[in-house]
Amino acid sequence: MVSFDNTENAFKAKSNRDLSRSYWLFKMVSNPSLVKFGAKVAPIGLALGFKGLIKNTIFKQFVGGESISECDRTIADLGKYGIGTILDYSVEGKESENDFDACCKETIETIHKAKHEKFIPFCVFKVTGLARFNLLEKVSSNAQLTDSEVAEFDRVKKRVYQICKEAHVANQPLFIDAEESWIQPAIDALADENMALFNKDKAIVYNTFQLYRKDRLDFLKATIAKGKTNGFHIGAKLVRGAYMEKERARAIEMKYPSPIQDSKEKSDIDYNAALDECIKNINVIGLCAGTHNERSSLFLIELMDKYGVAKSDERVYFSQLLGMSDHISYNLALDGYNVAKYVPYGPVKEVLPYLIRRAQENTSVKGQTGRELSLIMKEKLRRKK
Repeated sequence: MVSFDNTENAFKAKSNRDLSRSYWLFKMVSNPSLVKFGAKVAPIGLALGFKGLIKNTIFKQFVGGESISECDRTIADLGKYGIGTILDYSVEGKESENDFDACCKETIETIHKAKHEKFIPFCVFKVTGLARFNLLEKVSSNAQLTDSEVAEFDRVKKRVYQICKEAHVANQPLFIDAEESWIQPAIDALADENMALFNKDKAIVYNTFQLYRKDRLDFLKATIAKGKTNGFHIGAKLVRGAYMEKERARAIEMKYPSPIQDSKEKSDIDYNAALDECIKNINVIGLCAGTHNERSSLFLIELMDKYGVAKSDERVYFSQLLGMSDHISYNLALDGYNVAKYVPYGPVKEVLPYLIRRAQENTSVKGQTGRELSLIMKEKLRRKK
C-alpha cells in the first residue's frame, strides 16, 4: 500500500534550498493576517518593480513559468519521476473579444505542445477565458438574449468547439474547468455537446464536477446515463471545489439556498461516492481525481484494486496542484499510478490573482498548511541525520 508519510519520496525533486523556500512560504501562508496583507500589497509591489521577488518566491512554488516554453524545465523535472504536467494558462478577468481569441489560440498551442510531449497527458481551459462572465450568467439563467448576445455566444461556442476539435485530432484529453454555480449550466451544456461529438471512442473532452456542491453527485450519475444512452464516453474530472466562500455569500445576499454542502464530511462522502460511480462505470469513463485529500486518494486505490483496474490504466489519473501535496503526487507516481500536476503559467502580473487564491486557500483549508509544514520539517530532519 502507498504511504503518504514517505517524505524521502515526496521531496525527491527538492534540494535543501528548495525545501527551505517551501517551508517559509507555507509558514507565511499559515498566517491569515499576513495573507490578507500580502493580497493587498502584492499588486502594488509588482507595480513598484518587485517582480523578481514575487517570481522567485510564491510564483516559483505554484507556477511553471510565464510562457509555455518557460514551463519546459518543470515538465522535465516532473517527468523524471513519472509525473505528468497539465499546462493551465491562468490569465483571468479578461472581457474583450480579442482577449478571448488570444486565450483560444493559447489553449490550442498547449494542445500542440502536448501532442509532441509525452509528459503532458491533459490540456485544460476555463470557459471564462473565452467568454464574458455576464453572458454565461445570462445563458445559464435561460434569460432572453439580444440578437448581438446570440451572435456573441455563437462565437463562444465556436471557440470551445475549435479547442475540442483540435484535442480530438491530436488525440489529446482536455479538461473544461468548473466555475461558479450561476454560470455552470452554460459550461455544462458546452461540455456535454462536445463530449457527444468527440468522445465516441474514448474520453477526450472532460467536464469537471465540483463535489462540494449538493447536486453534483446526481448530476454526474445523470451525465453517465446520458453518455450510455447516446453512445459517448464521459470525461470526468472530480474535484471538491474552489468557490465556497463566494458561493455562500451570494446565496445569503440573494436569499436562495446555498448550493454548497453543509459540512466538509458531506463533501467527502459525495466525492468518494463519485469515485465509486466512475470506477464502476470505467468502461465508458475517463477519470481524473483532482484531490489533495489522502483518504480519497487511498479510497481510489482500493476501488481500482476491487474492480481490477491496473495502476497504469490510462483511464484513471490522480492530480494535484504544482507546489502542493507532493507527498501524494510523488508517492503515487513512484508506486506506478498515473499522476499529473496542474501547472499554471502566464505573465506574473496576470497570474497574481491565481497566486493570491492559492495563498488564501492554504490558509482557509483546515489542516492543509499544517500538513505541508509537518512533512517538510520531517524531511529536513531526515536529511540532517
